[in-house]
Amino acid sequence: MFQDAQCLPILYSLQNCPYAIRARFTLFKAKQKVLIRAVKLNNKPNEMLIASPKGSVPVLVVNETLILEESLAIMQWALAKNDPHDLLEEKNKQAQSEMVALINHFESHFIPALEAYCCAKRYHEDNLDLCRDACEQQLGLLEQRLSTHHFLFSNNESLFDIAVFPFIRKFARVERQWYLNSPYPKLRNWLDSYLQSPTFTKVMAKHELWLDNNKAIVFGE
Repeated sequence: MFQDAQCLPILYSLQNCPYAIRARFTLFKAKQKVLIRAVKLNNKPNEMLIASPKGSVPVLVVNETLILEESLAIMQWALAKNDPHDLLEEKNKQAQSEMVALINHFESHFIPALEAYCCAKRYHEDNLDLCRDACEQQLGLLEQRLSTHHFLFSNNESLFDIAVFPFIRKFARVERQWYLNSPYPKLRNWLDSYLQSPTFTKVMAKHELWLDNNKAIVFGE
């Protein structure tokens, strides 16, 4: 097994980074085994920086000529290899491009607002409500989509859902009580279905830092 493991792609990952969570979640759903290397951003392995000088996670080193430096690219690569849950909705030829457009829109609008919201809470700034309001513009759109079908894109789980839920998880932790009382019941139920799933538990399993032991740890088994 150890010898076979050396041929697997290498994933550099951070435990609670939303981008890394969605990459790991998709790799797991696609049954794509990788060697996982848990890192800390204040002590990045030289091997990771050589592969991806930008120094952020996740990074998937597939082989010497294919290095994926963005979580969405990792997700699409994994599902192109194997998509047993039809997360790309293969029968709908426009589905993947539509989902990517929705993900890009969400990221460009929600993530900057989320970062401002987190900072306002952390540093006790007086614009917390305004920062939360900016996030709510996107939450309302997601709640509306969930009023139309069971998941964000259709009645079935999709790439869009997996791409979004780690960021909603992060939002929900900023002001927990506010979130629990917020006017987004469908969004809460949708997020809970992920957070309470066996898959999420496995995806969030904590691994020893790779620099501490250099162990070959297979993720996705």
